Parts: sequence; structure tokens; C-alpha cells
Amino acid sequence: MSVEKPTLSQLQDIVFDLGMELSEERLGLFHAMMDGAVESYRVIDAMPDDKPVVRYPRTPGYQPGAEENEYNAWYVKSVVKGAESGPLAGKTVALKDNVCLAGVPMMNGSATLEGFVPDQDATIVTRMLDAGATILGKAHCEAFCLSGGSHTGALGPVHNPHKRGYSAGGSSSGSGALVAAGEVDMAIGGDQGGSIRIPAAFCGIYGMKGTWGLVPYTGVMPIEATIDHTGPMTATVADNALLLEVLAGPDGLDPRQAGCTTAPYTQALGRGVRGLRIGVVTEGFGWPNSEPGVDAKVRDAAERLAGLGATVEEVSIPMHRIGKDVWAPIGNEGLQVQMMRGNGMGFNWKGQYNVGLLDAHAGWRERANDLSDTLKICMFVGEYFTNTYRGRYYAKAQNIARRLRAAYDTALAQYDLLLMPTLPVVATPLPTAEGGLGLYVQRAFEMINNTAPFDVTGHPAMSVPCGLSDGLPVGAMLIGKHWDESTIYAAAAAFEGAGDWKRF
Repeated sequence: MSVEKPTLSQLQDIVFDLGMELSEERLGLFHAMMDGAVESYRVIDAMPDDKPVVRYPRTPGYQPGAEENEYNAWYVKSVVKGAESGPLAGKTVALKDNVCLAGVPMMNGSATLEGFVPDQDATIVTRMLDAGATILGKAHCEAFCLSGGSHTGALGPVHNPHKRGYSAGGSSSGSGALVAAGEVDMAIGGDQGGSIRIPAAFCGIYGMKGTWGLVPYTGVMPIEATIDHTGPMTATVADNALLLEVLAGPDGLDPRQAGCTTAPYTQALGRGVRGLRIGVVTEGFGWPNSEPGVDAKVRDAAERLAGLGATVEEVSIPMHRIGKDVWAPIGNEGLQVQMMRGNGMGFNWKGQYNVGLLDAHAGWRERANDLSDTLKICMFVGEYFTNTYRGRYYAKAQNIARRLRAAYDTALAQYDLLLMPTLPVVATPLPTAEGGLGLYVQRAFEMINNTAPFDVTGHPAMSVPCGLSDGLPVGAMLIGKHWDESTIYAAAAAFEGAGDWKRF
């Protein structure tokens, strides 16, 4: 594209918007002074971008019809075969549709991004293909990932494989449904408020949100850099640990990864829980919307872990009850500044910027009415508080987040793991038009009380299926120390090995 110097009229509009007044003469002087800066922009415009090299052939694929998309969980099917050998050889993977796969369409659940085709692979895509995985395509997700339900995506709701007409969870809705239905071995999810763990709990699979920064986010569409996570969703603990081994570690392009510490996670699978101390967090139970059947199944899971040799005790972390409140200013104001006003990439961080995605997403302004209602309410809240209160509550929440992290760390100094329900409820009926806007938005955010705090603090947290309530899966969430995913896997594998969770 060509770089044009602003006209005097455009500059006058800028001056007015900034609350300044300039005489016509001074306006002209400032206008002339812009020549040097504009020329620098022209130099940058003429240079090629610096992008990761794309390997492994693929086709754009196709959007499957209803006959091969039973749960509406696929967006695009496109087979991309990785290396002939490697730790993921023979494994099939679905990518949440916020993950860039070069040459294959990506809409991140939103009609405003429909038609965008990335020109680069996310780091995690390259790592999986190098490890021998076969990618089968892109999983449908919630509109710009702003929902814990599975009803906001532009292509319609994703259905829960355990009960049609019920939520598969979000925002990694398609990923959860495809793994639970056995259509893929593994899937990639994203998690800013619980979006790996929510569909894992609703669908009865294993979902790991690793420590913030453990898995490179490069090439995944951001929401807010301080809470962005991506990671594995699988039908077994072993596959989850294996996939995380492939995904984890610095890529040199993601500034979220300072201090990143990896481990051979699969080696933890046979350790068992004997000698582990597990704290059952009192405040994770008994929310106003908690279902008795959910709380009971998670307490049963705690007893089962005790029976396997762990020391299991109740622990109180009062600050957990305001964790979601700490998350709210960060989530709402942060997404409005970075994902929306900042066209996804935002400013003020060093790393790989996806310029093509930035350009495509900037078009939301011309189709703002087509944004999902769940995104709209977050934008309204974020815009209001940023404009009216100058961002002070975002800033204060980030400061308070250190105290929230310290509260969990204090408990984790006494215990190896913490345990609570992943969600207070099992999968809910998909909202219908008759339910109105209130139910539509309620179904998107009603379940995040226990998940959202750990996006803020960055602790690793995994949803483990632990039984059925009213015929629908219940998830127990294991939380560990920073960079200690191995202990979570040790406990999850021991629990998995104790029997069929559907019969617990």
C-alpha cells in the first residue's frame, strides 16, 4: 500500500480530536515538519516483512456440510501432514480457529474476519508438524473467543457430544467437541478466562492451561497479552502430556515467555500421588450457581485421590472469591485496547506481529454491527472504564493480581496441588432466540468463577473429568505451582488410572 502524508484538513481533525487549538499558520508549520517521518514510513512500506518460513504442503481445504459435521465443530477441513516420524507421528490434531495455519481460512468465530487467509504458521503449528502430527483442520470457536458457552460463533452453535442441544463450552468449543467425539486425538485450545478448561469440563476431556508463557503464543490471535494462553486438549492424560512436551518452550518471538521452564512431562505419568499434599480450596465450592451434584463429584474425586495415597485437606484461600473481579478490568479494558482498538496486535511489546491478521481484523469497524453480543458487552465495559477512569482500574487490577498470585502461592507452599471444581455447573442448554439477550450473555460468562483467576495469576491448571451429574461430565481442576505441570500430570494420570471416570 502507498503511504500518504495527511492533508491539512486531516491534520486539523487530529488536532481537534486531541483537544488542541492551532492557528492556520502553525498548523501549516507542523504539517511541513511531518515530511521526514512520512518518508521513514515509506521506507518501511517498501521493505519485505519478517515472517516465519512456512513448510509442509497444504490446501485451503473446505467447509464441511452437516453430514460430516455432526456437532458443527469444524470450520474448515484441510489435511496437513507433518514429518514422517516424531513423537506425534500417527496423531491427528484440530486447531482452534484463532491459530494461524498458512493458506487455510481463519475467521476466529466472527463474520467480520471471514475471508482472511493467514500467510504464516503459528509456532505451535510448526512444532506439531515437525513432531509428525497430522493436522485435520480448523475447529469452530466462539466469536473472537469471547464466550464460555458454545453459541456465539458465526457458523452457529457447537453441540455437546454427550447431549445434543447442550453447550460444548467455550471458547474452544469445536476443539472440545471434536476430541470428545473421537474425531481427532488432540486439539489446540486457547484460554484467557477458562477457554481450554471450560470445554474440557463440559465435554469430559483433559484440558491443560499451562503456566503463562510456557507455550509460545506466536501466530495465535491475541486478546490481552497478560492473560493469553494456548495449550492441549486431549482424551487421555498421556496424550496431553505428550502434546505439551512438543508445544512448550521459548520460540524467541513471544515476550510472554520470560523465565520459561519446561520438563519431560510424560515422565511424570507413572509417579502416582503417594506423598503428595493436595489442598481442597473451600472457596472453589458453593458459588451462588453451584450445582450440588458438581460439588459432590469433585469432593468424591478428592477422596479418591486420598485413597490413592495423597494427603488431602481442606484449605481456605479467601481471596479466590474476588479472583473473577480482578480478572474483569484486565479482560474487558485489555481486550478493548489490544484486540479491538489495537487491531489484535496492539502496541508496546516486542515479538512477532502478524501484519496480515492486523490488516484483516481492522475491518471490524466497517462491520461492527456484526460483532457478537458477548464481544459487544465487553467492548462497552472496556471503552467506558478506559475513557471515564483513564485506565486506573485496569492498572489497579494488575497490581492487585500480584496479591492474588501470592495468596495461591502461600497455599502452594503448604500443598503440592490445589483442587476445586473446574466449573460450578455441568453443560447448560444452548440458548434460543426466545431467551433474549440476557440469557445469551449469561450463558457466555456464568461459569468462569474458578477458571478466570488463574489466567490472571498464570498458575498452571488442568480440568480432569471426574464423573457425571445428570448424565453430563463434571470437571475437577488441579492447580500447581508455576512451571510445575509435571505434578499436575502425575495426579491426573493416577486419577485416570483408578477407573472409568464415567462410573465414578
